[in-house]
Amino acid sequence: MTIKTEPVTINLGPQHPSTHGVFRLRVTFDGEVVLDVEPVFGYLHRGSEKLAESRTYVQIVTLTDRMDYIASMSNNLAYVRAVEKLAGIDVPERAQYIRVISAELQRIASHMMATGFLLNDLGAFATPLMYCFRERERILDLFEMLCGARITLSYMRPGGLLQDAPPDFWPALDRVVKDLPASIDELEQLITGNEIVLTRTRNVGTLTAEQAIDNSVSGPMLRAAGVQWDLRKADPYEVYDRLEFDVPIGADGDNFDRYVVRIQEMRESVRIIEQCVRQMPEGGPVRSPAPFFIRAPEGDAYSAVEGPKGELGFYIVSDGGIAPYRCKVRAPSFINLTPLREMLVGGKMGDLITTFGSVDIVLGEVDR
Repeated sequence: MTIKTEPVTINLGPQHPSTHGVFRLRVTFDGEVVLDVEPVFGYLHRGSEKLAESRTYVQIVTLTDRMDYIASMSNNLAYVRAVEKLAGIDVPERAQYIRVISAELQRIASHMMATGFLLNDLGAFATPLMYCFRERERILDLFEMLCGARITLSYMRPGGLLQDAPPDFWPALDRVVKDLPASIDELEQLITGNEIVLTRTRNVGTLTAEQAIDNSVSGPMLRAAGVQWDLRKADPYEVYDRLEFDVPIGADGDNFDRYVVRIQEMRESVRIIEQCVRQMPEGGPVRSPAPFFIRAPEGDAYSAVEGPKGELGFYIVSDGGIAPYRCKVRAPSFINLTPLREMLVGGKMGDLITTFGSVDIVLGEVDR
């Protein structure tokens, strides 16, 4: 017997704990089936792009930390590379290697959080998330050794780094890198073959390669859809052209593929870090001479990196002053939400939470 129901529209967020921050979804349901979705942005009021117009080029580094506070190192790197391109500043070789090590450690830490919270969204209250937090804490310990901070790091500067890594950083890094493969194995044993995880993620939240490309999606979401695009390979920066690593891709573009791609990317990040440690010069400067008040010549520049969530780019316009005339950020958390409606319509209420979590966003990058 068919039961007649009336569609109902409800708000999820901005206060709901499963919305990963102050994000609002206006959802129309028929029973538990999602009929329509309207994402509503704008509850954070960061205004980082506008604030950048009244900060010096060096001061803006601290703003980038707070955009994606789960991936501060990657945000630092994308921004300082744009300034270096605009102002013609060179970066010492040793600094480039330490930048790549820092960025790949940050990728692992970010993917750990994406994995842990995905399982949290599936109803696994604490265990997988605590496993992921445990490994992330070890990486944050390394960041604290580099710069004294754990979350909002401000470690990178136009021309290089705040300072060189201390001597005791390298044995600590070696211990973490040696332990990480076993920790990732442990996560996979807990998650990958789990019957509930497979049922809740396979063929759920599917995004095709065509949809991903049409919506300018990047990062693990794009690669999970079967598109082998990674800026570290397609447009190498720093020392990535000297390193051997693979670009994992998925087949179906569903929630499970997004999880698997992130797991595989963590393994590749370990490979990259090991190569950087072997190749890096023993000594030398980690920062080129550059004035504190940088005056970039009139013009514009765009630079992007392959952040944990996708292509993170900064477009800066200079009028010759000590602050940018304009600053525009291509934030992957913001762009990757574009196909959210296509991924959710036709699914169930429980799948909505899981699929939204699989996108892996931080609201500091989303707010406009």
